[in-house]
Amino acid sequence: MDEVIKIVNDIKSGNIKPIYFLMGEEPYYIDKLSDYIEENVLSEDEKGFNQTVMYGRDVSVEDIVSTAKRYPMMAERQVVIVKEAQDLTKTIDKLEAYVENPMLSTVLVFCYKYKTLDKRKKVTKAIAKNGVVYESKKLYENQVGDWIKRVLSGKKYAIEPKASAMLVEFLGTDLSKINNELEKLQIILPKGSTISPKDIEENIGFSKDFNVFELRKAIGERNQLKAYTIAENFASNPKENPMVVTTSLVFGFFVQLLKYHGLKDKNPKNVATVLGVNPFFLKEYDLALKNYPMRKVSQIVAALREIDVKSKGVGANVLSNADLLKEMLYHIFN
Repeated sequence: MDEVIKIVNDIKSGNIKPIYFLMGEEPYYIDKLSDYIEENVLSEDEKGFNQTVMYGRDVSVEDIVSTAKRYPMMAERQVVIVKEAQDLTKTIDKLEAYVENPMLSTVLVFCYKYKTLDKRKKVTKAIAKNGVVYESKKLYENQVGDWIKRVLSGKKYAIEPKASAMLVEFLGTDLSKINNELEKLQIILPKGSTISPKDIEENIGFSKDFNVFELRKAIGERNQLKAYTIAENFASNPKENPMVVTTSLVFGFFVQLLKYHGLKDKNPKNVATVLGVNPFFLKEYDLALKNYPMRKVSQIVAALREIDVKSKGVGANVLSNADLLKEMLYHIFN
């Protein structure tokens, strides 16, 4: 995030590079930087003749270079943005001649999502020398909570730890999806608000009582009644609670528990880092550690592997979601 802020501040101060190659597994910051350049480098009057948006699937590298070599009309510079540039992977090396001697009156932006250029290549080194190469890396799950707090803080909002954990639990580490939901909440809630689990449930659609988050908690506590109640709800609503997703998340929980058992350093900070979990959940893991000895966890992991296969329809076509959920909980609690 610091690198993103630096790039934006450089542009604001007039230190604008002729090439921006935005690449990496996390598309959120690629889009944010591209949008910022698209909206702020040229004035509204200049954009009509001097701003071009192209798509990698529709153009060749030669088309891009030809456009980049044009002179701006009645403006200091032109902006050329290539979205979905990863579609040019096979021919991207053809950029080498241009990036070694780019047009200083052109701002050429590549949005190269879900992939990265080999930093040892001549083309990558040339871009880095004459422009900016930015790699947007995926955040680990245990880093997303802090990211959510930073984003909301900048907009004058706060969030309760459980609400933040719920977002990560259900949306994963996709920052774009999370940001979309946060923006919805910011429309509904006044500035200065603290987002609660109730806000998440009422406005985003996650049930605070019947979700994998609560199922995992019930399992960790060995609360069989609650776990079976949630499982019955899941069986009644299979579209909202796909069995494959449920088994995958429960399996992941016990794999993490197995790692926890094997840790010599059980300092909370180390545990959260090694397991890749939000520190908010550590109390649940501590309780589960007491309730499930290492040998039992190993047995559960093996059983869940079989149930996962069955949930995908392999050798168990006659079993319903309800039966699979009951079988899963039976292996866990017995």
